[in-house]
Amino acid sequence: QVQLVESGGDSVQAGGSARLSCTASRLTSYMYSDYCLAWFRQAPGKQREGVAQIWTDGGAYTYADFVRGRFTISRDNSKNTLYLEMNNLEPEDTAIYYCAADRRCWLRLQTGYTFWGQGTQVTVSS
Repeated sequence: QVQLVESGGDSVQAGGSARLSCTASRLTSYMYSDYCLAWFRQAPGKQREGVAQIWTDGGAYTYADFVRGRFTISRDNSKNTLYLEMNNLEPEDTAIYYCAADRRCWLRLQTGYTFWGQGTQVTVSS
């Protein structure tokens, strides 16, 4: 069973930046490289929505429209770690951010991922 742990959540002011990390355990780096990974978020009273996903070798990725070039997803397979660099944050980005992993990959962001972390809170104040 893959275990995912997010970190890096913070309270920032609008226009600021934050970097989220998600480290996977209970699998080797070789196995980790077979997984597609993604970030999702859920704001209070709203459904969980996809933010970005990255394929196994990091060569392909998808972003939600609302990212608009502000976020960058990346992975370091040697460290079993997924990242989300977020810049120019807006109050609307306030949410709990979750990472997810699956050996299946999809062309579009969708919530069918098998493994999920517990989430990390990002709060953006105006």
